[in-house]
Amino acid sequence: MTIDSIGSVSTARTADRSPVSSDAAVAQGAARAPATAVETANAVKANAAVPTLDQVNEAVSQLNKSAQANSQGLEFSVDTDTKRTVVKVIDQSTKEVLRQIPSPEALEIAKSLESKSSTGLLISQTA
Repeated sequence: MTIDSIGSVSTARTADRSPVSSDAAVAQGAARAPATAVETANAVKANAAVPTLDQVNEAVSQLNKSAQANSQGLEFSVDTDTKRTVVKVIDQSTKEVLRQIPSPEALEIAKSLESKSSTGLLISQTA
């Protein structure tokens, strides 16, 4: 062990420190090392289990039953045409929809783009 004066600049001596085990690092709240490029690429390419429509509907039902969602004025649903999850922010006093994500217009665009016909994808006007 060394005694350094207050005014001197010294670096930490690693020889005096005991190595930290992985268990101790977790207990101290150390963050996990970032994923390598290969790990990230493999995670993106991996076939993730896609939930069924019943599983999504069950999850939406559980979310809507939660006290936190109700207190925040949130309502979750699944759009029947596009099968996309919809979140609505609702005013607690008036029950008015303040915001919907994705918007009704975005859902209509998605439905139009997914339809089989290729004519008039986004415009429904005639000349």
